Amino acid sequence: MLPGPERENVNHGGKVIMPPSALDKLTRLHITYPMLFELINGAKDKLTHAGVLEFIAEEGRIYLPYWMMQTLLLEPGDLLQVMSTDLPSASFVKLQAQSTNFLDISDPKAVLENAFRNFSCLTKGDIFTFAYNDQTYEMAVLETRPGTGKNGAISVIETDLEVDFATPVGYEEPKRVSGTSTPRSGAGGLPSGGMMHSAGTMAQAINYASIAPQSNTAAAGAKAVSSHFLSEGHKLKGSRAPTPKASTPVAGASTNPPQPAVARPRTNGPQPLRLPPGKLFFGYEIKPVKKKGGEEDKENEDTKPHFQGQGQTLRAGAKKRPTAGGGEPGGKGKGKDVDDKSASDGQKPGGGRTLRDTPKQ
Repeated sequence: MLPGPERENVNHGGKVIMPPSALDKLTRLHITYPMLFELINGAKDKLTHAGVLEFIAEEGRIYLPYWMMQTLLLEPGDLLQVMSTDLPSASFVKLQAQSTNFLDISDPKAVLENAFRNFSCLTKGDIFTFAYNDQTYEMAVLETRPGTGKNGAISVIETDLEVDFATPVGYEEPKRVSGTSTPRSGAGGLPSGGMMHSAGTMAQAINYASIAPQSNTAAAGAKAVSSHFLSEGHKLKGSRAPTPKASTPVAGASTNPPQPAVARPRTNGPQPLRLPPGKLFFGYEIKPVKKKGGEEDKENEDTKPHFQGQGQTLRAGAKKRPTAGGGEPGGKGKGKDVDDKSASDGQKPGGGRTLRDTPKQ
């Protein structure tokens, strides 16, 4: 009912708005700060505590939050007694949400810390309100420490407050469902133990008998899966099938001969890995892929050195030319070489001369 735009912190807080004359009187009384007041409705014998927000109300009026008027059972225009008081700093408070919607808040600690900025004190038994995310929540004060008197009023200004929560009103513990299925009565037409799948039990659906660790058919199943030819062989030159005879068609019966049943391949799972106790399996051994011959030769050529042998200079010393007789220069040993050659050719031995010593004609 305060004139002007609606102020959310006034309606969802713990502070009142008083006239300026109240401020003049309080300053003359030399009261302690912060200013805390005790609000008493003598007609209904109700009482609570509040702080002051502003001194802008009309003379003779006081504006209270709506939840505080409900706590004091007040109607607009009723008389209210206001007394200055001093309250101890709070150390503990126990709250109870009046709806299970409070459980939907992801961070209740941060929300309450923000809501308590609009409060100066709390009174045991009050049900205050605060707004969050366009929704109004109600919270009851169940216990306060240290509380003064039977009302247990405390101050929440500049103090470390420990908050505990009671079970919200209307909250029910979820029922625990037993892990084993219980037999049901046959009135519903269901077998005992619940509904059964059309393909049978789960063990039958996954063919557990073939992949179980104690099964001895796993190896046979794996072999059957890995085989590419599972059907039986047939001869190319076999006896001809008999010619079908004409028959009179019968209503409701097929004229085609019955087809033999084709054996379906077994789809057993892989053979389980069985390891002795204390042994771990980290994968199979990696075997490198063999490369082709051309690639190996190319790699060998790349690894071979490109330069081999000893170096030689371009300017080498000229070698001495050998004589015709194979001896030393100067004519030594001439007769002996010629005689040997003549003897080998079957001719008479004679004196020989070198080409250098032959006189010109």
